[in-house]
Amino acid sequence: MTDQLKHECGVAMIRLLKPIDYYEKKYGTWRYGLNKLYLLMEKQHNRGQEGAGMACVNLDAPAGTEYMFRLKAAGANAITEIFRQVDDSFCGQLLMGHLRYSTTGKSGLTFVHPFLRRNNWRAKNLCLCGNFNMTNIDEVFRLLTRQGQSPRIYADSYITLELMGHRLDREVERLYAEARELGLEHEDITRYIDGHVEVGNVLKTTMPHFDGGYVMCGLTGSGEMFTVRDPHGIRPAFFYQDEEVVVVASERPVIQTTFDLDADAIQELQPGAALIVRRDGTASLEQILPQEENRRCSFERIYFSRGSDTDIYKERKRLGEQLMRPILKALGGDLTHTVFSYIPNTAEVAFHGMTDAFRRIDQDVRIEKVVWKDIKLRTFITEGNERNDLAAHVYDATYGSVRPYSDNLVIIDDSIVRGTTLRESIFKILDRLHPKKIVMVSSSPQIRYPDYYGIDMSRLEELCAFRAAIALLKEQGREELIAEVYQRCQDDPDSENHVRAVYAPFSVDDINRKIVEMLRPERMQAPVELVFQSIEGLHQACPGSPGDWYFTGRYPTPGGVRLVNRAFINFVDKSGFLHEGRT
Repeated sequence: MTDQLKHECGVAMIRLLKPIDYYEKKYGTWRYGLNKLYLLMEKQHNRGQEGAGMACVNLDAPAGTEYMFRLKAAGANAITEIFRQVDDSFCGQLLMGHLRYSTTGKSGLTFVHPFLRRNNWRAKNLCLCGNFNMTNIDEVFRLLTRQGQSPRIYADSYITLELMGHRLDREVERLYAEARELGLEHEDITRYIDGHVEVGNVLKTTMPHFDGGYVMCGLTGSGEMFTVRDPHGIRPAFFYQDEEVVVVASERPVIQTTFDLDADAIQELQPGAALIVRRDGTASLEQILPQEENRRCSFERIYFSRGSDTDIYKERKRLGEQLMRPILKALGGDLTHTVFSYIPNTAEVAFHGMTDAFRRIDQDVRIEKVVWKDIKLRTFITEGNERNDLAAHVYDATYGSVRPYSDNLVIIDDSIVRGTTLRESIFKILDRLHPKKIVMVSSSPQIRYPDYYGIDMSRLEELCAFRAAIALLKEQGREELIAEVYQRCQDDPDSENHVRAVYAPFSVDDINRKIVEMLRPERMQAPVELVFQSIEGLHQACPGSPGDWYFTGRYPTPGGVRLVNRAFINFVDKSGFLHEGRT
């Protein structure tokens, strides 16, 4: 992806099922669990480069000593930083790791997971992390304040922690009353509570309040571990269990590699379900919320998840293969004078699928490494036009790879979101090669709507497809439709996505042509044509992940619908359109 998105987070959890000295004797180090956690986190580094955190619970710690530890660091080297701080005291049977990309614009160490809620009762201590974005956090905040709470920070992570912590308190109080009825006293009450916490009760009274996409992971001070997934399966989670460990991660291949496993040894956590590991190490699956319509995120398959997963690799190849016919049409059937390439690195698998398809009709397809990404330039030292000029040189081209004014150039990317990098860099450097025509290909469909479930593309005006549709409406004198959609979004923000009407008058090709016009740099000579994946092609390639709201506007939850309508209202208000006398 040329326009990098700050996107989903990564989670990793390990429950050691044997005493610590077991692993020291068998594997030669008491750090066995920590070393595995480090690998799980490093192999998911792609999912979060703004910060990292880890937590640990030591079930053997005596009273008066620390039993619940947490470390956090911000920055791209955060994983290395937190593991550098680990010493002998950071030892326990329950381990949690998290990698963060901000999805709400809030960044810094304060917002790095995991979050910790302290209490002198072990069972009331709660440590939480997740890969999530909640769309109804205003409602949950009001629920907490009605209960008399006053959250210190207005963010979905903290508010989630406080609501779940409140329900954990109630569970402990239930067990306290139960223990008293059994005639228990003093430490016996504590031991009874620690051994009988029902995390399922906590989750069943917490998760129904949330609207969003999530994988939520937690540890309690008494030794409970859990992972719960949203009922549509929007965000991914996988787990593995044997006689030594229970492991959870956001992606399947990282568990495979870290523990040397076959793919079929690893299970996917099903939508609405929770994996719960009790204090005694007993693991079970519990359905927390009814499973809803499958809306697993298709962007995971296109871009976010590691392409080393066996299924994702095949799906990305199919995404490329299915683009052969529209590309051939854009080339006028001329493969003899065409060079194929891709923009590094996430589009490489789709590129192989695309070129495999062309080789079936012409074995002499020409493939070149046309685009290179240089080391990150230090653009922060400049301002204004100087900064833009430096940013334009992040990519470079292989000179001589294209015969000037004779060869077409086909470049595939996995997605085109904002188009900023195409305009400021890619098109400029490709034009220096003097191709006869540039065919810019996206292995995903046009991204027309924000996500709201964990990916940082929350403003409509950032999306080049949306900007193109608005520009076409204005050019054709159809501004009244903008005003009509604005009014519908205000009058009925919850029942449907009214923003879809903005695109209704136009075909995909109409939008494509306008995007090219808007992104084409001044003085560029080569003609450009865009080819996007079709919605039908997407679903054929990724049949198990039909979540397509970025492309179609069909949001899986009411919160997504409400937020996209609000985004359109914000766009119109900010643009000043309704104050120009056009309504």
